[in-house]
Amino acid sequence: MSSQSFTIGDKVVYPNHGVGVIEQISSRTIGPNIEKFYLLKIKASSLKVMVPFNNVASVGLRRVVRNGEITKILDFLMDGKADSNQDWKCRFKENSDKMRTGSLLEVAVVLKSLLSLNQSKPLSFREKKMLERARYLLVSELAMAKNCEDDQIEEMLDKALHKAKLRFPEASSIEA
Repeated sequence: MSSQSFTIGDKVVYPNHGVGVIEQISSRTIGPNIEKFYLLKIKASSLKVMVPFNNVASVGLRRVVRNGEITKILDFLMDGKADSNQDWKCRFKENSDKMRTGSLLEVAVVLKSLLSLNQSKPLSFREKKMLERARYLLVSELAMAKNCEDDQIEEMLDKALHKAKLRFPEASSIEA
């Protein structure tokens, strides 16, 4: 992955934490070296994260998705089946790895496979939490990318998933 450069005000994604905005670019002297950092504020938690320039690729910091990627994600959610490993531990590890990649399409893969699995059997507590996390990451990034409200994105995702005969569980069943 090539080193991306960002400017103040850029909307970025910090994998598994969600969308944020580059608030500042600063330098610090660490020993004999001068390190440059991006300071970003994560939208949902107001968490501030400092990412060294030379770690941008390794942490997976990237720009918010564009329209072409959004179309791919919606097409994926609309069509066909979702595969998931039958063994709980393997499935959880595979899904965790996908969530950490920083790819919104991989997050959509996790979301779709967990929704599909949820139709045939109840999800474990940890998988319910992962489903909610995947939903949140998708909704928040797509809302930022399309510059609209979260509920509009939720509706768009509901329609896409409906075509694949999937739906989000009711909020009460997630928290149970």
